[in-house]
Amino acid sequence: MNYQYILGGEFLACSFAFVYVLYTLVEKKKPKEIASSSTYLKTNGPKNGICSSLLQEAAGGTDIIIVGAGVAGSALAYTLGKDGRRVHVIERDLSEPDRIVGELLQPGGYLKLLELGLEDCVDGIDAQRVFGYALYKDGKNIKLSYPLENFNVDVSGRSFHNGRFIKKMREKASYLPNVKLEQGTVTSLVEKNGSIVGVNYKNKSGQEFTEKAPLTIVCDGCFSNLRSSLCKPKVEVPSYFVGLVLENCNLPYANHGHVILGDPSPILFYPISSTEIRCFVDVPTGRKLPSIGNGEMTHFLKIVIAPQIPPELYNSFIAAVDKGNIRSMPNRSMPASPYLTPGALMMGDAFNMRHPLTGGGMTVALSDIALLRNLLKPLHNLHDASALCKYLESFYTFRKSTSSTINTLAGLLYTICIASPDPARKEMREACFNYLSLGGVFSDEPIALLAGLNSSSSTLLYHFIAVAAYGVGRLMMPFPSPKRIWIAARLLSVALGIIFPIIKAEGIWQMLFPSTVPALLCTPYARE
Repeated sequence: MNYQYILGGEFLACSFAFVYVLYTLVEKKKPKEIASSSTYLKTNGPKNGICSSLLQEAAGGTDIIIVGAGVAGSALAYTLGKDGRRVHVIERDLSEPDRIVGELLQPGGYLKLLELGLEDCVDGIDAQRVFGYALYKDGKNIKLSYPLENFNVDVSGRSFHNGRFIKKMREKASYLPNVKLEQGTVTSLVEKNGSIVGVNYKNKSGQEFTEKAPLTIVCDGCFSNLRSSLCKPKVEVPSYFVGLVLENCNLPYANHGHVILGDPSPILFYPISSTEIRCFVDVPTGRKLPSIGNGEMTHFLKIVIAPQIPPELYNSFIAAVDKGNIRSMPNRSMPASPYLTPGALMMGDAFNMRHPLTGGGMTVALSDIALLRNLLKPLHNLHDASALCKYLESFYTFRKSTSSTINTLAGLLYTICIASPDPARKEMREACFNYLSLGGVFSDEPIALLAGLNSSSSTLLYHFIAVAAYGVGRLMMPFPSPKRIWIAARLLSVALGIIFPIIKAEGIWQMLFPSTVPALLCTPYARE
């Protein structure tokens, strides 16, 4: 009967989706993501060959300046330094970070660590292996394991203390003689006739300096004060995470993340050491975030959230609340909308963010680093400005194949997982849980997308449509009533209303038809 639900709703769902896509593509203009570098240089950038002379002027003793030494910055410094580039990293605080994000690395991200030679950075920090997720809803639960059968035995997700991981990567980068890590605050980018030729910064002692290089890469995190110069920031805050650490307890499914489809929104558990489990309680932006200081948060966690916690974790959850080490943070989302700026590039959370429910941020950052390294390898002379500009433009196009799928999945899953009084949204949430419960290809392929092992946007769209069709089929069988037909129509409307704004933000043309983008066709890297 479960499979009949899919077949029963497939035709109707696909018909609505097809009509909607046609309408969108015919009635609206193609999204203005990234103009070609030639267009940019004609309208905004240096003219009459000035770009080349400016970047040659920035020669000095540094090839690349990296602003920020978080996950993206430190991994990038090691990767480019290992290729022989002279790298200067400027980080505002080189002490071990104490953050409650960036703690779960998906298997796809671990594969990128292997590719970059950074896999030993998860050794010696009490990192825990993660093999999948357990999903809870209304007293039912399912285990969804990563499809790792075709990979080396060492390949899995990893979870850890973010600060320990970053510390290991910074140490590894600093061992390279051509990589310089310096504590300082970058105050501005140095611009000359439309090109970025370096940065102004203050060192730890407050002295002001100017450092020049042919390429400056900004990856100074979600609080970046430089992003407005290099992209069009559209930062949204869909929710807040309330973070706790549970101690000396065991998860119901060992070495798995646990997601409870709770009310008002998901609750997440995963190990960060052999004795600690991170708990995140999501609070949607539309709901007032309880105050930690006046006791509102404690009351909220004990009265609203605790009854939804699996029994095996309940006592440890209450103990963590009573301990009082409760922290909150905004969950930001920002599509990548770069300005093509000669001599500069953006990476990491400074450039592109998605909801952290799916833990895809580090996978995107490490994938971007591997891509940039491969793009720059043939370019021995970074002072060749025209070639550098083309490769940087190609970077923004090539990265879409991975980043858009991960970003879209994060937005879809979070929106579906939020509790709602709307019957259509309730059905969508129930359809998603039951669809994954079918097992086989119905769970393996979606979990492969979540794990970063499959970056196919067509696979993502197929399964999203299949979930909607499954929901419609549930409503249509055994006999449709007017009320159920209305809810089914609303479900399709909700599904389209969820996915198309996300895809539009990512770039319809670049995400769904990347082979037609001029930047991808003209770069020498694409022809290799």
